Amino acid sequence: MFREDRTLISIKKKQQDVLGFLEANKIGFEEKDIAANEENRKWMRENVPENSRPATGYPLPPQIFNESQYRGDYDAFFEARENNAVYAFLGLTAPPGSKVPIVLL
Repeated sequence: MFREDRTLISIKKKQQDVLGFLEANKIGFEEKDIAANEENRKWMRENVPENSRPATGYPLPPQIFNESQYRGDYDAFFEARENNAVYAFLGLTAPPGSKVPIVLL
């Protein structure tokens, strides 16, 4: 029971982190509740690519899509944010003046 509670708290924190970033940066989004809506849950599970699914069980939220194109999970979002590459991760053009990652070869 405690493990499940910690998992739910972790999921909620990750969701709040993503939503907070999107809101702070005025990036439009549509939030889909998979807990209360079976159709949304089924859609998410079917549209997370096979190579991005866990070895056992189902992918856990947050899963990030741009329209119907899968962009990644929270870990991928977090990495993109750390590298100032969230707009590219989301498949969006960064607004003028945004931090853009510098690639060193």
